Amino acid sequence: MRLILKILVAPVIVVLTVFVWICALVLRCSAFVFGLAGTVLGIFGVLALITHQVTNGIILLVMAFLVSPFGIPMAAAWLLGKIQDLRYTIQDLVYG
Repeated sequence: MRLILKILVAPVIVVLTVFVWICALVLRCSAFVFGLAGTVLGIFGVLALITHQVTNGIILLVMAFLVSPFGIPMAAAWLLGKIQDLRYTIQDLVYG
């Protein structure tokens, strides 16, 4: 029974491993683009605040925060960590 479970779970572990590798690669490649976009949006947000367009400045600063390393990319890294934890949990339960 245990051998059948190991055989059935092996493809799931392989798929999760490949998925985590691909997502980690995409996350690393997009870090430069998001950092650049966050910088540009932050500069435009500050310029909008200086020119007395407070609403637009706040919107741009919020967008800059979301694309900065502390916004959406951090949420993606957290989610990727949880998927990897799931893989390790399955692997520990089945393979001991």
